Amino acid sequence: MHHRTSRRTLLTATAATVAAAATGAVSAPGAAAASASSSASTTKRLKQLISRMSLEEKVGQLFVMRVYGHSATEPDQADIDANLAEIGVRTAAEMIAKYHVGGIIYFAWAHNTRDPHQIADLSNGIQRAGLAGPTPLPLLISTDQEHGIVCRVGEPATLMPGAMALGAGGSPSDARRAGQIAGAELAAIGINQNYAPDADVNVNPANPVIGVRSFGADPQAVAAMVAAQVKGYQSAGIASTAKHFPGHGDTNTDSHTGLPYIHHTREQWAELDSPPFRAAIAAGIDAIMTAHIVVPALDPAEDPATLSRPILTGILREELGYDGVVVTDSLGMEGVRTKYGDERVPVLALQAGVDQLLNPPRLDVSWNALLAAVKSSEISEARIEESILRILRLKTKLGLFDDPFVTHRGVDRAVGTQSHLAAADRIAEHTTTLLANDGAVLPLSRRSHKNLLVVGADPASPSGTTGPPTITLATAFGELGYAATALSTGTAPTQAKIAEAVAAAQGKDAVIVGTYNVSATSSQRTLVSALVATGIPVITLAIRNPYDIAQLPAHAASLAAYSWTDVELRAAARVIAGRAEPEGKLPVPVQRAGDPTQVLYPVGYGLTY
Repeated sequence: MHHRTSRRTLLTATAATVAAAATGAVSAPGAAAASASSSASTTKRLKQLISRMSLEEKVGQLFVMRVYGHSATEPDQADIDANLAEIGVRTAAEMIAKYHVGGIIYFAWAHNTRDPHQIADLSNGIQRAGLAGPTPLPLLISTDQEHGIVCRVGEPATLMPGAMALGAGGSPSDARRAGQIAGAELAAIGINQNYAPDADVNVNPANPVIGVRSFGADPQAVAAMVAAQVKGYQSAGIASTAKHFPGHGDTNTDSHTGLPYIHHTREQWAELDSPPFRAAIAAGIDAIMTAHIVVPALDPAEDPATLSRPILTGILREELGYDGVVVTDSLGMEGVRTKYGDERVPVLALQAGVDQLLNPPRLDVSWNALLAAVKSSEISEARIEESILRILRLKTKLGLFDDPFVTHRGVDRAVGTQSHLAAADRIAEHTTTLLANDGAVLPLSRRSHKNLLVVGADPASPSGTTGPPTITLATAFGELGYAATALSTGTAPTQAKIAEAVAAAQGKDAVIVGTYNVSATSSQRTLVSALVATGIPVITLAIRNPYDIAQLPAHAASLAAYSWTDVELRAAARVIAGRAEPEGKLPVPVQRAGDPTQVLYPVGYGLTY
């Protein structure tokens, strides 16, 4: 890397204006909290820093924006073209110089996350750009590293079980350890804010956007896991973000593509949705993300929560007593754009009580609209300074004013270490849930069931670095001493593919079928029926939502893995092979297909050997 000289020069040059603001900061994991007098001193210095900022810099601090490219200054030409088309700049450094954004969010599809050393270099380049501004300011660099089915940084980083898998494991200590490891690895590559954990209580099996991103359906159990993850992430020196307030767990609309309504009463919200957020606040959560959902009982005006003052200020700030950073969910999502235009959304969000505006579809439109609102006094400068102070306090707490840079040596010491990978495997072994085991076919004996066929869905890896699931499972069984063949049949197998699977099953001792969100009309049901008809034992493994078993015909055995990342698939293979016990318990109920009033498998259900 070439950042060492720049780091020394920039930190020296900005010491008078920036480093002073960090006096009293908690910049190292485990450091003692600043005293009240020191905290007041820090606030005073930060306010002095804010007073020196131009209005344009103040407005910019409120935005967290995507940018294409693996480098802050020298991205590939295709990424330069994408930046010019969407943002009007060539690079991350140019965006920071023009708009003074306070944060950047990383995505795999934006080519920000190729490998750990590259990510570290990108992070350093972004921080150099921030410190090169008129008022030198480090940036909050964030991503959605929930693990499980939402993961932006992949192998060789350690991939942990996702939320519902951890919910099945039922161990807050495992959840905390997973958060601590994940947080340490993010910190090492320069990502200092994680948009996790998901604090939604998934009480709707048809929820198209949350599902296994939630720890489960029991509010108190979810609250315990959320608090544990918050403590884990933040003990590693990064900011944790609980989402999606006031609760996205009971919707059948995806807020990416529409505006969901949640019809919980005020009392139901207090009982079902609020406990995990209250627990996150009690655990010292650094940030809370809003939901683009309408909850009429909380706001009769039926504004999305992101734009609702009764919800964000009345409930979150005043009733729950939260004074940390509030960040919107992505402003490019349809849920927040349905009722108001893109130029009104940032203004209304600030008026509602938001601090950070995440990923607007057009930065120039949103930035200029907010600037105009302040100049016209629709929003006071004091109001935006209130949010800026929260943001700078968080940057101070994270030690970013002391030294925002990372090193390749630090990456190598923290990312994907053997101890972290081993911990991920141990945690995953506690999560696999055995739902049915007719005739005690499991665990599979290598003496009687050595030759296996693995078929099923092969969804793309959440991080782009693992899988495909059928091959991962077949490989895992091979390493356990079985002879396993993989055949991808997809999420909607055709008759030809089903016939191919039936033919491939001939001569096998058992068939493992990876199922993926089976519906009443899914041809995955036909696949399982055809394989059962061969007389060969069929074992299904739900690799996303655990509700699949309710849609399938009777078969030998059924398990839930809650995700298709390698760590969870390998754990499931060990359970099927009897190398590990099926310790997971359902964190959500599985209801009878066609009659949700009938519960087939309740919360807490899970067989053992």
